Amino acid sequence: MPADLAVIGLGPFGLPLAQAAVAAGIPTVGYRTGPEPGSLSPAEQRRMLAQGFRVTTSATELGRVRTAVICAPTAPAADGGLDLGQVESAARTLAAQLRPHTTVILESPVPPGTTEGPLLRLLESGSGLRAGRDFHLAHCPSRVDPGNRDHTPANTPKVIGGLTPACTESAAAFYGRITDKVVRARGPREAETVQLLETNFRHVNIALVNEMAALCHDLGIDLWDVLRCAETKPFGFLAFRPGPGVGGHTVPQDLTAHAGRTLRMAELAQEVNGRMPRYVVQRAAALLNEHGKSARGARVLLLGVTYKADLSDLQGSPAQEIAVRLMELGASVSYHDPHVPSWNVLDRPVPRADSLYEAAADADLTILLQQHRTYDLQGLSVKAQLLLDTRGATPTGAAHRL
Repeated sequence: MPADLAVIGLGPFGLPLAQAAVAAGIPTVGYRTGPEPGSLSPAEQRRMLAQGFRVTTSATELGRVRTAVICAPTAPAADGGLDLGQVESAARTLAAQLRPHTTVILESPVPPGTTEGPLLRLLESGSGLRAGRDFHLAHCPSRVDPGNRDHTPANTPKVIGGLTPACTESAAAFYGRITDKVVRARGPREAETVQLLETNFRHVNIALVNEMAALCHDLGIDLWDVLRCAETKPFGFLAFRPGPGVGGHTVPQDLTAHAGRTLRMAELAQEVNGRMPRYVVQRAAALLNEHGKSARGARVLLLGVTYKADLSDLQGSPAQEIAVRLMELGASVSYHDPHVPSWNVLDRPVPRADSLYEAAADADLTILLQQHRTYDLQGLSVKAQLLLDTRGATPTGAAHRL
């Protein structure tokens, strides 16, 4: 059966879209844009293949679909903006195959103006077709939350901003087959800026609560009790939790490189959140010192080294920097993570603990970095000699919390 949809980019944005499309009965083909860590389990990917999903290496198949969605990953660039290299490469590949009446949608996180700027130019110059006349062009910000079982592509509204009203309606008709609700933006720039606002909203609020964590520790205040009480307010407050750092694939954007403007709150949030791995190591060293031990030579066990609970994805995980800083202090670092069979830091393998409880009992300090469902935190708090909980996941009084 010929595919109706081509998903270009099979990483953290593309695979969930392909999964939702296949589940909705849409014949789908996937095209890789490069090395892309996926967010779906092997079992989920096998299920997709059984439902008819195909992965192709032939670019010609991109010219046989009615809808093509670019989901190539973007990463921070050296100038503070975003590296659009894979998006541009995907656009060139698609342009060479593009046929009239195709709907092209960009889901990758990009600076405002990308869809009707660089993307449009690449597609038009490579295809000889004109956007808005010969083919439809729109932006739809990705709203993927890996591992979230409550909010899936089927029940998460999709925002659509088309180059023309007809482009918007064509993209909306496609997403209407996948999700319960489609929200129409004024245009591509507005849709792109939705992603910018949502991402920076998360980072700014995490930064605020991370600063509160350090303040409350210094003042001898139980932050977790403060949060428990504060989140009972039914208006004007949204609870965020502190942690060892912020990982993932959607990064806060500094628009300086693209629009000559800086979002000062987002810039400060990056600075605050970027300091958290260092703060965790400082707390770890202080805890060891309080118990008559030095960080040098201490056996430190890191629990959960992925960027998010119950996933195998290491993208942007703060565990990497925490491990490096502990090693620089002379600590002997090992790790346990049910989703990560091997882990390298500074190009060297980190010893993996096979038995969690034995490793925790043997370590001078155990640091909980990620709260995987498989962890029995009550039992862990009993076995560990000294436990630093960066997620507030252990029972009250059972561990030293961030």
